Parts: sequence; structure tokens; C-alpha cells
Amino acid sequence: MTLEGKGFFIWQIANCENGDVNVIASLAQDARLSHVLIKIADTIYSYNITNGVDRVPPLVQALRARGIQVWGWHYVHGNDPLGEARKAIERVQGLQLDGYVIDAEAEYKEPGKATAATKFMSSLRAGLPSTPIALSSYRYPSYHPQLPWRQFLDGCDFNMPQVYWMQAHNAGDQLIRSVREFQGMTPYRPVIPTGAAFMEGGWKPTSAEVLEFLQTAQSLNLSAANFYSWDSCRSAATGLGDVWNTIRDYPWAPATLPSDITIRYIDALNTHNPDTVVELYNPTAVHVTAARTIQGTTAIRAWYQSLFTQLLPNAKFTLTGYSGSGSSRHFTWTAAGTQGKVENGNDTLGLVNEKISYHYSFFTIT
Repeated sequence: MTLEGKGFFIWQIANCENGDVNVIASLAQDARLSHVLIKIADTIYSYNITNGVDRVPPLVQALRARGIQVWGWHYVHGNDPLGEARKAIERVQGLQLDGYVIDAEAEYKEPGKATAATKFMSSLRAGLPSTPIALSSYRYPSYHPQLPWRQFLDGCDFNMPQVYWMQAHNAGDQLIRSVREFQGMTPYRPVIPTGAAFMEGGWKPTSAEVLEFLQTAQSLNLSAANFYSWDSCRSAATGLGDVWNTIRDYPWAPATLPSDITIRYIDALNTHNPDTVVELYNPTAVHVTAARTIQGTTAIRAWYQSLFTQLLPNAKFTLTGYSGSGSSRHFTWTAAGTQGKVENGNDTLGLVNEKISYHYSFFTIT
């Protein structure tokens, strides 16, 4: 599953449209949201429960009736990772959600939490093997090296950094930096950023900044973007009505264009013809894997011949996400063939004159 378009985080359902799920769903449809993300759990406890009544199921039903995907988000601490994983699995399965988001922040920067993250993700993935999972955390990983990024992202399908430009007004620049930092990390996961739609400490975003954030997301070929939070943005006390209207009225166009090099590359792989793939490369291109480096289209063609006949015969290749523009791309992919499959394809391209001059490819066949 690839998310496309605009999404909104909901924290407390009771504080959104007076808790009226039909009004929430109607406004989401009017804003042409493709997905809504609802808080479903906090540590080992279910969330959005009022006087013993779970407010989430009726909202899920109302949104689904309007063709809107529903994801659940969960704030985790890592003190009881197996208990938090059990709660996540219980809520996602019980609510039949389309996806699940891990919100891991300060608590997961404490010593020893890398082990907790590994336990959490292993249990989570065992219980939700086919559910799309995303990580929601800090915008700049360079500022938070203590967070166990790799342990979380190894088991995720998407990365949803919280790109909140608080006390600043350069939404586009901050988004570009965030995406570039994550592109330099391993593993890379398609970025679906979350922008600011709240007021805090007297600061709040402007409609122009929100528009810049959305336009920048699309210029980076990101498939979707989110905002936090519905509670604050729609509150009369925050005065963010113009921000809501800007998000509502923004005409999100398809993020992936048929002519992009990543799409043409995957299409070429599906021909199973090495010559078709090699046409995308410059004559002196370099192809790098963890095991070796080769240069020139003759060597590259021989490698694809081996890929199609020995490593992944009769495989169907699928592009699961990409980002970047101009001379660089990062993309993820999967493949399934008669003798094996790939679930973690993660490649980087360097382009010269719209042809591949540098290609780093990482994948494992199982």
C-alpha cells in the first residue's frame, strides 16, 4: 500500500467537532483527505476511551463510509515493549485499521532503548505481518542520534517525521533538510512528512507556510503529507481557520509521474530484458552492491542477465516509494519470483543528463 495525498492526525476525538464523528468524516471528505490518523493507544493502554466507551470504532466507520483510509497512532515509551506491541496488535486488528504509526520520542532516547525497540518491532511485525507501519518521530535524525532509528525503521514501511517549524517560518527549507537527512540513513523508508497545524507557546503556522510545506512535499516527489493536529487546527481558540482552509483547498496532484526514472527502471525490470534496463544507464555508469562495484554497461548488462535468470527468475518487481528530484533519487521496491522474493529493496540513483551514472542497490533474497 502506498499512501497518496493529504492526511490529518487526530489526538482526542472528543475535542474534534464536539466528538461528532459524522461531522469529522464530512469535513475530512470536504477537505479531500485520503487518510486520517487517530490516536488509538498510549503505552500499554487503549486511547480515546471516554467513560468506558471507545470513541474510535464509530469514527472509523464514518470515515470508511466516505472512502477515507484510517490509520491508528500509538505513543510508546519502551518500558514494556512487549506489552506495547500486544496493545498495538489488539487495537489494529480489533479496529481493522488500514495502517499503524509508532510515535516514539524522548523516552526512546534513554539508555538501553535500542533493545526495547528491537523487541517491540519483532513482536509487532509477528502480529501484524501485512499491515503498513510507519515511524513518527523527530524531523532531524542528526539532532537525536540516541533514538534507535535503525531498529524501528527496519520493520517499517514508511517514515513520518514531525517536521514542525516551530518558532521559525521556513517550512520548505526544513522539509528539504529532513528528507535529505533521512535519505542518507540506512535503512531508507519513503518519507511522508507531518507538518504543523497547531498553536503552541504563542507560535502558530501561517497559511502561506502551510502552502509552502505542501508544495515542497510535492516538488520532492513525496507521495503524501500529513498535519498535526485536527484538535488544534479546528479549535476556535487557536485562530487557525485559514490554515485549515489552505490544507482543505490544496489540490494534491498524483505524486508519481509516469516519466520518472524510478518508474521507468521498474518497468524495465519487469521486461526481464537486460538490454532494456541498460538503456537507462550512461555508458560509464557504476553499479554498486554490498558485495562488489562494477562499471560500464557491458558488466551491468551481465549482472542483470544473472538477476533475471538465476537470482530472481520470472520475478514481478514493484516500486513501493521514491523521493528526490533533479540528479538524485532514493526508492524502495519489492519483488516476487519463482525462486525467491525481495521485501527490502532500497536503491539510490545519481543521474547525469537523465540517465543513471551511479546506482547503489541493496536487497536480500529470501
